[in-house]
This record gives sequence, C-alpha cells and structure tokens, in this order.
Amino acid sequence: MRAYLALALLLVFGSPNAVAQTQAPNDELATFLAEKGLLARIGEAGSQVSAQASDLVVGAMGFLGVPYRRGGTTVESGFDCSGFVRAMFEQTIGLVLPRNAAQQAAATQTIDRAELRPGDLVFFNTMRHAFSHVGIYVGNGKFIHSPKPGAEVRVEDMGGSYWAKRFDGARRVDTEANNPKLR
Repeated sequence: MRAYLALALLLVFGSPNAVAQTQAPNDELATFLAEKGLLARIGEAGSQVSAQASDLVVGAMGFLGVPYRRGGTTVESGFDCSGFVRAMFEQTIGLVLPRNAAQQAAATQTIDRAELRPGDLVFFNTMRHAFSHVGIYVGNGKFIHSPKPGAEVRVEDMGGSYWAKRFDGARRVDTEANNPKLR
C-alpha cells in the first residue's frame, strides 16, 4: 500500500523526496508530510484547508489500486466512483453522503473550478448525462477516483483531454453544518 501512496505523492506533488520518505512506518507518515510541507501544499488555495480535508485526501490515497466494481462500496468488494467517495467521507470524516454521483452533487455546495481545494468533489459527464461520475480533488489539478470496470482507484489529471471535455462542475461538502441532505 505504501508503494501506491508514494506514487500518488509523486504524481500530485512531483517530489522524489516524497517517494523516498513513504518507506517510513505509517505512524511517521503524518510527521513526514507535515515536515516536508506537503500538508500545507495540499491546502494551497488562498486559505488553510481543514485537518479533515487533509485526512480525507491522505486517507483516499491509501486506497489506490482497489479495483472498480459497479455498485461497490467497500475495499473488499471494490468501489464504483460514488461508492468510493461515500466510503472515504464516512471513514475519514464520519459523514454519510448519498449513494450516487447525481445525489452527491445535489447534496453539496456548487463552487467555481478556480475555488477547488483538496477534499472537494469534482463531477464529470461520462454517460451522456450530468453528474454521472465523481472523484475527490487532491490538488494541483488532479483528482482520485474509481474510474471504470477493469480499472483501479487512481489519481488522474483533470486537464487531460478526456476529463477536461467532460468536466461537469465542482462541489464542496459542508462538514460544519447540519445538512439534512447528508445523513
């Protein structure tokens, strides 16, 4: 699992030092990220990202390589896109998001793409209807998601031609308020 985290850190932050340091035991990972300023870089967006968002992104990276499975909601069964997002929010923040991508979009706050911060949701039109795919923004124009049958949870660049053409909007989960759309 550490190898997947190392690759993700390299993809997101472009730092070979991040790769070398992920060989440290898991209890040292948070210390390493803080010392190298990676948690601060995750928060680049003009404001400080909450510890919850950092936990969400780092936690999601731990699931790189889990296979896609339509309707999947667990690491044991595999994840579909919305099942992955839902599981990450429930496991790291304790919020239960709705089950499918369109419902997740409806239950969250619309934000401009320029306002994206790690932990925000990014939506794509991959099935000829709005909000048919969802992922978690990790920073630097990249997101983590469970893409399609035969693939695994991975980090991708939103600027790639496939994703750029299908971008459907960004949303923020309000973790502070008692949102009746979130259980």
